[in-house]
Amino acid sequence: MEDKTENQIAAEEAKATAPGIPTKQIELDTPIQRGKSTIEEVTVRKPLSGALRGVALVDLLNMDTRSLQKVLPRITEPALTETDCRDMDPADLLQLGTAVSNFLLGKRAEG
Repeated sequence: MEDKTENQIAAEEAKATAPGIPTKQIELDTPIQRGKSTIEEVTVRKPLSGALRGVALVDLLNMDTRSLQKVLPRITEPALTETDCRDMDPADLLQLGTAVSNFLLGKRAEG
């Protein structure tokens, strides 16, 4: 039996509860090359509380890169790895971080 990482478990939990969870599609400025495949778009799901464990919400709102590197693999499709996040174009990380921040601010902040 294969051991699963914390991020893989969180991603599976999010997929299991995915219906009705808001998402945001992000087109990457610099696609991610993973083996023979290229990731040009990433879907970010609104994080549930479990996906936020181990990080401070204020750090995510401030788009702290370490916090984003922990949370993004748990809430993206295709699931990004921490390495993907570390090697990502800063403009793309900013786009993904903005999506996460907007989800955390809630509906009242949208107005």
